[in-house]
Amino acid sequence: MRSLHFDIARLISEFSLIRIRLGSCRVAQSTLCAYAMNPNPRQIKLLETVRARSSVTVEQLAEMLDVTLQTVRRDVQRLADEGLLARFHGGVRVPSSTIENLAYQQRETLNADGKARIARAVAAQVPNDCSLILNIGTTTEAIAKALLHHRGLRVITNNLNVATILSDNPACEVIVAGGSVRSRDRAIVGETTVDFIRQFKVDIAVIGISGIEADGSLRDFDLREVKVAQAIIAQAREVWLAADASKFNRAAMVQLADLSQIDCLFTDAPPPPPFPSLLESAQVRCVISGEAGEAV
Repeated sequence: MRSLHFDIARLISEFSLIRIRLGSCRVAQSTLCAYAMNPNPRQIKLLETVRARSSVTVEQLAEMLDVTLQTVRRDVQRLADEGLLARFHGGVRVPSSTIENLAYQQRETLNADGKARIARAVAAQVPNDCSLILNIGTTTEAIAKALLHHRGLRVITNNLNVATILSDNPACEVIVAGGSVRSRDRAIVGETTVDFIRQFKVDIAVIGISGIEADGSLRDFDLREVKVAQAIIAQAREVWLAADASKFNRAAMVQLADLSQIDCLFTDAPPPPPFPSLLESAQVRCVISGEAGEAV
């Protein structure tokens, strides 16, 4: 039992749960929940697995832990109820903050297969000889890779990673926005970037997002990043949103836009309620790129 409590304490520390010192040490409510629920060794291993990978599917967890899908789903439900995990369609991930995004390296690996499927679906609908804006994000970087065989594209971006990827396509003109480079993810942001974007009018803007809340608001963490994305939306004839299933019901601090400002949503799994009705009301086309193929 002593060893079990040590494992719980270590795991709580790794999940960066807040401790507040007010004379004596007082632990956060989520920490108390972890002690109260007294997770068993299998649940501790499950938490460690998710923490190591950022996100895992339910099927992968069942295989790694050598248990049934029903057991995994029961454990995941219990841990999610305690705030130790966050669920998305078909899997679980590390809980996110509403004020700070995950590190770039974590986002890069988070649901990478889903992002690749989304990227292929977007690329399939981008015609040759058109103008695009691609903004910040690991999903738009996956889309850039999927556009490497297109011809006659003129792409504006405030993402140095996107620019580097597309520079390998000799049939694509890449225009990089001016502004301040954010070192952690090579994003270009700031008022200079906004002014630069406003000089152009493009056929399609393809944007990523940190979260879509149940009221239909599109949200992100960095105000400077949001200002650039808002300018991108304003300067596009069509706006496509690329968001994997983990983005639904994910909270973030700054409102970027609303679903009504989007023409098409590309995702990798059917959106959970209430999003189907929100998309229908806003007349947003939804392209779902699941493992079995694409559905609209």
